[in-house]
Amino acid sequence: MSDIFTPDFKPRPYWWDETPPPADEAVEARAPLPERVDVAVVGAGYTGLNAAIAVARAGASVLVFDAQAAGFGCSTRNGGQISTSVKPDFDALTRRHGRDRAAAILKEGEASRDYVGRFGAEEGIDCGFSVCGRFHGAHTPGRFEAMRRELESPHPVLDTGAYTVARADQHAEIGTDAYFGGAVYPRVASVDPGRFHAGLLDVAQRAGARIVSHCPVEGLERVPGGFRLTTPRGTLFAQKVVLATNGYSGPLSPWHRRRVIPIGSYVIATEKLPQAVMDEVLPTDRMLCDTRRVVYYYRPSPDRRRILFGGRVSLSETDPKKSAVRLHDELIRLFPQLAGTRVSHSWVGFVAYTFDEMMHVGNDEGLHHAMGYCGSGVGMASYLGMRMGQQAAGLSQGATAFDGLAFPTRPLYTGNPWFLAPSVLAYRLLDRMGI
Repeated sequence: MSDIFTPDFKPRPYWWDETPPPADEAVEARAPLPERVDVAVVGAGYTGLNAAIAVARAGASVLVFDAQAAGFGCSTRNGGQISTSVKPDFDALTRRHGRDRAAAILKEGEASRDYVGRFGAEEGIDCGFSVCGRFHGAHTPGRFEAMRRELESPHPVLDTGAYTVARADQHAEIGTDAYFGGAVYPRVASVDPGRFHAGLLDVAQRAGARIVSHCPVEGLERVPGGFRLTTPRGTLFAQKVVLATNGYSGPLSPWHRRRVIPIGSYVIATEKLPQAVMDEVLPTDRMLCDTRRVVYYYRPSPDRRRILFGGRVSLSETDPKKSAVRLHDELIRLFPQLAGTRVSHSWVGFVAYTFDEMMHVGNDEGLHHAMGYCGSGVGMASYLGMRMGQQAAGLSQGATAFDGLAFPTRPLYTGNPWFLAPSVLAYRLLDRMGI
């Protein structure tokens, strides 16, 4: 097993090589807490920082807590894909919410990608944002036919620009014969997650937000006029609170914890590959994934020297070094020409799914949340974090198509996804059967 690892293997995100989590001196790791603020934000990832920027620029005082280093969670552990997707399709959303609300929800997906690109450009964040597109491989002939039929007609709401690629032509997109054709979605974008988060952190601090790392919020109590937050470094009063914990939501708010399903998403980075190999295997800079229910996603690194390959590899959470072996096996299955390629990095980040496969925004008398991005967190966490911050600041432009939607849970669920293992097993069997 050790033969697949490079001598300098690192069990941490590849992105941290260039942009490690901020040192204590870059944030207020030890500074005394104020007695009160207008808005307290729990979580210093994409959601929390975008919310804090919106609040601070509206003239309110804001303090952001994180239990670890700022950005330690999935904001610097993801693959850097910015899709425009909301998982339920137009028909499903129409049945649930009516045609007008369904169309508005889907348009929020496009708005999230546009927001990241526009915000990064306006703020001068050097994060490698690029509208590179995504290739979606069909793992069975039937899935390709379904793609073809779907894309024959224009999307009822969005101008996706998507088109199919026959199996005979797919080597222009990907150097494998494992797929039966696929589809290109040219509006999908990419980013370097570590550099994007570092840029957000800098913008938030310049806007006037205080960032306090290594300081978990251990208690949240509603009191007259607002909330009392308890931390290892003392208590603080806030008129409003923003929960921005997503896949790292814990016992602080049991109501929210019962509505998000934390799922470990595991990623490896290969060692540096010869340019000719990269050009054969991944001839474009597109993001890539396929039609299997147990999804794998992958991409070239921004410098086109490595392949970053991620997905769900085990029935239960596991050690990133163990997951690396399984991801490596899957990588070689797709690309036999990479046999002998070693792994330089392996890591895990926790995404949050919901029971209705929808992201959610809400406000309970001053307790705001945005979470449950269902795999679209780079764009949606940023965009909905911004909108949630505007709502917390009392700005009318903070309204979203998700406002007022019910946030469902299930009986017997308290935050431990005991049903995940049998679900993954069932999905994996269906994938193998081509169903």
